[in-house]
Amino acid sequence: MSISEISNIVLPVFGLIGLGYLVAYLGILSEDTGDGLARFVFTIAVPVMLFRTFATADIPDVAPWGLWISYFTGIFLTWILADLVVRKIFKREREAGVIAGVSAGYSNLVLICIPLTFTAFGEEGTVLLFLIIVVHLPVMMTISTVLFARADGEAISILALALKIGRNLVLNPVIIGMFCGLAWRQTGLELGDGALGKVVSQLGYAALPCALFSMGMSLRKYGIRGNIGAGAAVSVLKLFFLPLVVWTMAEFVLGLPPLWVAVAVLGAANPTGINAYLFANHFNTGHGLASNAITLTTACAVLTIGMWLKILGYG
Repeated sequence: MSISEISNIVLPVFGLIGLGYLVAYLGILSEDTGDGLARFVFTIAVPVMLFRTFATADIPDVAPWGLWISYFTGIFLTWILADLVVRKIFKREREAGVIAGVSAGYSNLVLICIPLTFTAFGEEGTVLLFLIIVVHLPVMMTISTVLFARADGEAISILALALKIGRNLVLNPVIIGMFCGLAWRQTGLELGDGALGKVVSQLGYAALPCALFSMGMSLRKYGIRGNIGAGAAVSVLKLFFLPLVVWTMAEFVLGLPPLWVAVAVLGAANPTGINAYLFANHFNTGHGLASNAITLTTACAVLTIGMWLKILGYG
């Protein structure tokens, strides 16, 4: 894959993000419109796309343990390092350390990584990404909830934690879309080219551009806030250290197939997900840290993702 081919993958994706940001910045569309578009993406378009993929695509017959081990080893080590950097070097409180860990480890796998992976590696690579997403959500939710409870000195009830996380997962549209697709697959029925198949396909096609455009509009709400030192440090860990660890584990330790390595590293190299800010808002701490990480990593990823694709042999 040449440099021009990498540019054809990366630039259209981030171009749509930039267009969404510009539209929000100029006030052409209101913030409420952007929020509505994001809700459409998360609750309708992306779940329908996941449904179609899991119902029709070729899925590995074995559990992708190597993929999961590589990816979550990277998250684990990056989270610890980001927490230490923010607390020890920048002298922030324990809650801010948790936000730093979330910001350094939580990739934007849905809004940005799905379009990038589909463009770069097609449906086969996108299925592998979905296998990361289905585990990523519950794992990150569990870790974040437990660490925040410990940072606040709260007693942790395993039963209450399991019920809370289970409820959130059962009601999550992304998880619903995946499991409905798997259930449909078990029926042996074909989606086909009839009315149902066309509706599902059209909604799926809408998911990728709408996700990127809504991401751009969302960035207008975040921006750079206050002291950027901690956010910049977390951003470096997110864009360089996390994918480096995942690449090392997948390529040199576990020896995964090249496509598996590429998908895992690309996921790790994606910008910080908006969930980092949602966690900061929910726990009322680290807003500037999360906002800076989201903005800086998204702005820089247009270059760093191309770099990682080249390192992986796609340039």
